[in-house]
This record gives sequence, C-alpha cells and structure tokens, in this order.
Amino acid sequence: MSGEGRKEFGLFLPVANGGWIVSDTTPPLDGLYRQNRAAAVLADEIGLDFIMSMAKFRGFGGVTDHWGVALESVTLMAALAEATSRVKIWATVHPLLQNPAVAAKMIATLDQISEGRAGLNIVAGAYRGEFEQMGAWNDALSHDDRYDLAQEWTELVKRLWSEDSVTHKGRFFTLDDCRSAPKPLSRPRPDLICAGSSDRGLAFAVDQADACFIGGWDEAERRDASRRAKAQAADRGRRIRTYAMCTVVHAQTDAEASALAARYEAGADMAAITTMLASWGVPPDRLAVAAREQGAFMTQTVIGAPATCAVLIESFLRDCELDGLMLIFPDYQAGLTMFGDLLPDLRRAFV
Repeated sequence: MSGEGRKEFGLFLPVANGGWIVSDTTPPLDGLYRQNRAAAVLADEIGLDFIMSMAKFRGFGGVTDHWGVALESVTLMAALAEATSRVKIWATVHPLLQNPAVAAKMIATLDQISEGRAGLNIVAGAYRGEFEQMGAWNDALSHDDRYDLAQEWTELVKRLWSEDSVTHKGRFFTLDDCRSAPKPLSRPRPDLICAGSSDRGLAFAVDQADACFIGGWDEAERRDASRRAKAQAADRGRRIRTYAMCTVVHAQTDAEASALAARYEAGADMAAITTMLASWGVPPDRLAVAAREQGAFMTQTVIGAPATCAVLIESFLRDCELDGLMLIFPDYQAGLTMFGDLLPDLRRAFV
C-alpha cells in the first residue's frame, strides 16, 4: 500500500498569534519568539523529524486579530537552528516576494547554520490582500501564471545551489553570470516542500518538490490526493512524500478532551474566519455558510486521551496513505510533552 513504511512527524510552529484554531477561548499563543523557541527545543528533544514555519504578512482581524502578529520565517529558523541539534529546519519563502538568487543565498546560509538540516517550503502566493498591501500583487498574473513563476524560480534556486555560475533569461527572471556561494551542505540539496490543491499546484509539487502537503474535506479526498501526487510523481520518474496537518487536542480522558474541543469551537472568531476564507477565494455569497462549516479548527483534528490520540493518528496515517503528519497543538508545551510519550509506539507501528 502506498504510504506504508517509516512515517515522519513534524511540528507546525506557532509563528503567528492564535495558531491554527481561530478562537478566543484557546490557550494564548502570542506568535513571538519565546514560545516558538520553547516549542522547537522540545520538538528536538522528543525526537520529531522536522519543524516548519509559515510566512505570513497580514492577519485576519476579528476579536482575536488572528495572525495579526507573525515572525518572519527564515530569520526565525536561523535562530532555531542554533537552539536545536537534530530536527530538520524548514523555512517558507514566497517566490512573488524574493528574487531566486536572494532566496538561494538565504536557504544556503540556513543550511550552513544548521549543518545540513535546512529545507525550503515554497508558497506560490494566492493571498491578494497580503501582497497588495506591499505593492507585490500583479493582476496580470493568473493562478496558473503564479505557479509558472514559482516553477521558473525553483529551477533557478536549484541551479544556484549546484552550479558555479547561472545565466538565464526567462519569462519572469533574468540572471547574468549569477554566482552564489557557499553552497548548501545538504546532499543532494535542502528539502523542497510545498502544498498544492489545484491541478496546477499539484503538478508543480510533484515536478519540483520532495514532499507536499495535501488536503481534503474527508478521508477519501485526502487519500485520493495522496495517491494522485504519488502517481503523478511516478509518471515523471520521481518519488514524493505526502503529509497532512493534524491538530491534536488531548486531556486525561476522552470526555475531557471533547469538552476542551467544544469550548474552543464555541469561541470561534467568525469575523476572522470569514476574512480568512475570503482570502482563500471563497465567493462572497458562500462565505457565511463556509465559515460555519469551517468553524474554529483549520485542519484535521484528533481529540481524546493520549491512548485515543495514538490510535486516531495511526489510523489517519494509514487510511489516507500518508508519509507523515505536521502536528499542531492548542498548548504546544503540554501537547509536545504528551506526544513525546506516544512517539516510540507510533514509530514501531510503521516499521
């Protein structure tokens, strides 16, 4: 079965306030360095495989000002590379905002700092309001055009990591005897990660990335997305790992965990959720219904006592034929401590 074998478990760092539950009744996540450093160090200590930070430049308002405060991804990960020793360090860059030569140098530097643990999460850029505020949105570029730009950008970053000099005149970028040293320490290069749910986005992922994050409204959709990514990569003579995000809400008993999740849902910041969905392209006439359907939780959610969470996580990985999960917690310290106790058994389950 596709997706069997060793699984990778990583952490989606709380680099923006509120994390991945849009609610005013969750434990406070301020989006600042101290909380992120503590989470990264604990992730490293318990044996997670990677930590990742998103790149976010504008929040969604509402009573929580959700994601209104956010650390810059690459700068943060450079600091966390020094604070950790073994976990992989994945930073996010938007090709719309960074010249490929600058990005190649940034991630090569991160790889040097982390002694070969760096990875690059590539986001083609779909958030008009976020980029428009800084004059970086181009109305002439369609959805597929932005992926064409990301493809050209990614191919140049790869070349700059491996070639002494790069000369290129393309549709979006021009390089003339462009030099970039030092090279990354990672072999063959730093990990490339992306998420693409559209047909063009998935095609970009399977053509350029080592791993992609897949989504879907239910188990069947996620399994189909994972299978499609792997099949398309195989058609290109490549292999790709598929991951999903997973929020874990735990307590001593299933009933207590369910009560916690219900409390978080009851505090859903509907104004922020509506703005978020609008930024994702949900039509205005669908926003109210979509916001109610979405609710406070932004990802697949596992709820229960620790033993229940372990069973549900194992089932999620198997049923959706995934190679790994990127974990999210309402309280990162408590959640990571609990998950550290589950991790050895979850590792053994997929040997």
